[in-house]
Amino acid sequence: MSLALATLLYEWKRYSAAMVALAFSGLLVLAQVGMFTGIVQGATASIDRSRADLMILPPKNESLMNSGPSGLPGRIQPLIYLNPQVVEVESLDGDGARWVNTPEPGKKAVTTYVNISDVDPRPGAVTLPTDYPEAIRLALLEPYAIVIDKTALARLGTHLGATATLSGKTVHLRGILENYPNIDQPTVYMSRDTLRLLGMGAKNGKTGPLMVRIRDPQQVQAVVDQLNANSHGLYRAWTREALGKANQNAIMGEQIIGIFLGFSLFLGLLIGIGITSQTLRGAILASIKEFASLRALGVSMGSLSKIVLELSLWVGVAGLIATAVFTYAVYLLALSLGMPMGFPLPWVLTVAILLAVISILSGVLSLGVLKKSQPADLLR
Repeated sequence: MSLALATLLYEWKRYSAAMVALAFSGLLVLAQVGMFTGIVQGATASIDRSRADLMILPPKNESLMNSGPSGLPGRIQPLIYLNPQVVEVESLDGDGARWVNTPEPGKKAVTTYVNISDVDPRPGAVTLPTDYPEAIRLALLEPYAIVIDKTALARLGTHLGATATLSGKTVHLRGILENYPNIDQPTVYMSRDTLRLLGMGAKNGKTGPLMVRIRDPQQVQAVVDQLNANSHGLYRAWTREALGKANQNAIMGEQIIGIFLGFSLFLGLLIGIGITSQTLRGAILASIKEFASLRALGVSMGSLSKIVLELSLWVGVAGLIATAVFTYAVYLLALSLGMPMGFPLPWVLTVAILLAVISILSGVLSLGVLKKSQPADLLR
């Protein structure tokens, strides 16, 4: 075991402030990244958990997030079947509507705007999410039946079994979902038949994005390439994995979100270096006699500097571990509140590099204290 690591383990209390500062510097960034990624995961939950192997979008759409109209001409759907690997193609239609709940006696009605997404409740349908309980699937077979995520109950002022109106037509809440939140606007899920009964969905000969299932999921990339090669500019095929990454990049590329994350990185770097360097300086000053003893024994200033730099790196490692613990705690808290969080690997690596830079710079800024470790001070 190195002297630096032994020092950290023996006198960890002296360095705890630096570890906590590093942990919160990392948490400051990861918590925001997790929240923004969770927004994407919540908005695309029906797609991410569907039985589709690939999706068809308009040719100019680079993602499902704020990318303009997502409608496709209805004539495109039969064209997808021309590929021999394709076994099922269904559109994912939706709409928006004015929601008015049925208030309990003495309470005001909740009026708001909601997103609407349709689901095909047939067993094994390509648009039916794999984590839908059988009770939810059966409930959606009822005309005018709807289901919502549990996090939307309070926002919509409703409960299981209650009625409400969507654009003036009565619907019945027959099921409660989990892990389908929408932070922006609540989403109401219903069957395709109910969507049509409400007079919503596909209009003017256009459908929503197409969800496609193929015979051999292992051939999905080859099928995507074949479909794109034969699209003649009418559509663009995506694997679900590629579309998921594009959705995350789209939300992270939003200007305001980029400003938030950039400012968080700068603030984390500033706070981390300030607190960590001062903590290291204080700990080295408290151990100045030990460093003076090493110099009296013939240890060079260069070797002592390496010890301090190694010590700062070990503090960085401890801070990274603490960041992981704190971030996991925040993740569990968010999960208990029904809010999904995601931590893309590039951002995790960015935070790891950030903490390493902070610890190294803090160690460099603390080297000046070693000049006070004069062997003559041991005679005082």
